[in-house]
Amino acid sequence: MFPLCVPLLAIMVSLAQCQYYDYDYQPNSMLGPSGPNCNQECDCPLNFPSAMYCDNRKLKFVPIVPTGIKYLYLQNNLIEEIKAGVFDNVTAELRWLVLDNNHITNAKIAKGTIDKLTSLDKLFFSYNNLTEPVIPPSKSLDELKMMHNKMNKFPSGLLTDKENLTSINLQHNQLTSEGIAGAFKGPKKLLSLDVSHNKLKKLPAGVPSSLEILYADYNDIDGVGAGYLNKLPSLQYLRISHNKLVDSGLPAGVFNVSSLVELDLSFNKLQSIPEINEQLEQLYLQANEITKFDLASFCKFIGPLNYSRLKHLRLDANNITHSSMPADSSNCLRQASDIMFE
Repeated sequence: MFPLCVPLLAIMVSLAQCQYYDYDYQPNSMLGPSGPNCNQECDCPLNFPSAMYCDNRKLKFVPIVPTGIKYLYLQNNLIEEIKAGVFDNVTAELRWLVLDNNHITNAKIAKGTIDKLTSLDKLFFSYNNLTEPVIPPSKSLDELKMMHNKMNKFPSGLLTDKENLTSINLQHNQLTSEGIAGAFKGPKKLLSLDVSHNKLKKLPAGVPSSLEILYADYNDIDGVGAGYLNKLPSLQYLRISHNKLVDSGLPAGVFNVSSLVELDLSFNKLQSIPEINEQLEQLYLQANEITKFDLASFCKFIGPLNYSRLKHLRLDANNITHSSMPADSSNCLRQASDIMFE
């Protein structure tokens, strides 16, 4: 397999070795000699014979993929069209397809191309001009990225048989709550869903109970339905920053669930601190309109075993100061190492 570029390594070596740290990638200077069966527009390194690198070539169409290729890199081109037949040699072989940073529209994707890829594990289709999602028939699909497109809907039923799908990234589109109704009911193993930077008015409905990460920053959400988080017993990270949340849109105790580790409600219109569970570790409430520090939001009771596990709390850019904290705050928030008011 290829050298794996992980986030820590990417930080250490910057972008010198890793152009995309979320998938295995070999810069052109490291590819070495190309195999004899490779498409002339691309490189198929002899030491990585199952990979074909066609990135950064100013290509305007997807080249024909030869037999034996499992990993296909086509990012950073000028591709506008996927013609019929280009994947005919690898319909049951191709595992990764990377099409980021091109100019592809739904109308220019021929039938018998992506809809014939029965073994695809990862589909990266960000920074294109899609108006609807493009989903392969593969039941082994585990990662789907379609960020920075023009999609306003994600029809229900497209993911019905995607039981191995664990990660979906749809940020920076034009998705509405009505347009994604029922879209995420199929993937029973889904762990991460990012719908930030869209036009949602509420959190996605019908998401599977397996979900651990839900990001919905930069939308038009003004509330969270009663019991919404009770249906997600594995959810650990929830971000709803830069929305329109108001106190009246948050039923009592809606965030008081023991699974949450991080909750981001910053840059909203909240006037009070919502009730949280004692197990929460990170709470971000900066840039709201909060006027009161209510200790009951963190601790219903205070005792040797009854206290908040909160470690970081941000309350800056609100209408309260450190002097607003009740006298018993240190007992309730005894593990808090960082409480920020300004």
